[in-house]
Amino acid sequence: MSTSLSHSQSVLPKEGDTPPVRVAVVGAGYWGINHVRTFFRLPGCELVTVCDTESQNLKRAKGLAPTAKQTQDFLAVLDDKSVDAVVLATPAVEHAKQTLQALAAGKHVFVEKPLALSVGDALAVKKAAEASGRVLMIGHLLLYHAAVRRLKEMIDQGDIGEIYYLYALRVNLGKLRQDENAMWSLAPHDISIILHLLGQVPVSVSARGHAYLQPGVEDVVFLNLLFSDGKMAQIQVSWLDPRKERRLTVVGERRMVEFDDSHPTEKLRIYDKGFTRPPEFTQFGEFLTVRHGDIHIPHLDMPEPLNVECRHFIDCVKTQSTPRTGLKEGLDVFRVLWAADRSLRNQGVPVPVEELQ
Repeated sequence: MSTSLSHSQSVLPKEGDTPPVRVAVVGAGYWGINHVRTFFRLPGCELVTVCDTESQNLKRAKGLAPTAKQTQDFLAVLDDKSVDAVVLATPAVEHAKQTLQALAAGKHVFVEKPLALSVGDALAVKKAAEASGRVLMIGHLLLYHAAVRRLKEMIDQGDIGEIYYLYALRVNLGKLRQDENAMWSLAPHDISIILHLLGQVPVSVSARGHAYLQPGVEDVVFLNLLFSDGKMAQIQVSWLDPRKERRLTVVGERRMVEFDDSHPTEKLRIYDKGFTRPPEFTQFGEFLTVRHGDIHIPHLDMPEPLNVECRHFIDCVKTQSTPRTGLKEGLDVFRVLWAADRSLRNQGVPVPVEELQ
């Protein structure tokens, strides 16, 4: 007779342990199903409910979380007093409304990006979150990626020298959406990384794009971010490209680094390349020489970023700590997106990134 424990048995708290955080995942579709898988297996929490309006999504979730209750009623999840925290992996147009409802119901909230699609919604979430006393975390997944964390360490330690500029490419063929364009869907990833690496928000943004496939829904967008110290960042996003690419390049005074999330093993490439100048020179550029150094590919321990992110959320709920990607970070990314959206509607005119009042 087998003596192995089922998952639900294995996560029962031992005597003296803190009780598990009881989680409901709302949205078990294209991305939400990954939350179902992760939270069901995660120590320190219990996935009690999966909510989705589509029966086929619930059927697939049943295979990954057989002991979790299932419902198509979001309000029933909020009324369930046994649910401590709600994970919102729903369409972007629902994020702000559902976050407000969950906070009002006394739940901790982990909501996927973007936090909101309008200033009014962003301000409403800000006010509610600050008054709630609950943990609010936004799903900026790549800030939990081992390669991004190593890159941030390199910058903070001065290994790259002064950062000159950055550029990011996030393109593929599909998946088309109708409720948000490619910028709102894809650019939050790179905006969150760039703001995190530089430790600042740009002063202005310009954006141009075009809707080739669906009228009014841009499938290709180019963004340029300008920072107060002269640094620049360029972001290209598209659902209409022959290749799937996920790259971010940082060009610095001493080194250049490429983060390639599409590569199966070589996530970071560090190029010891640049220009070298002597301490003193008589004419600008007279003694500038190109430096061709080695390319270093560091070994990285690569835990699944989603697992790290979900574990961080559970830890924050247990300790009532501010998440690494909390309200401030979510609002900063929104502010950049909102300025870019206004620029996009005005043929690329630079738009200031303003504080939310």
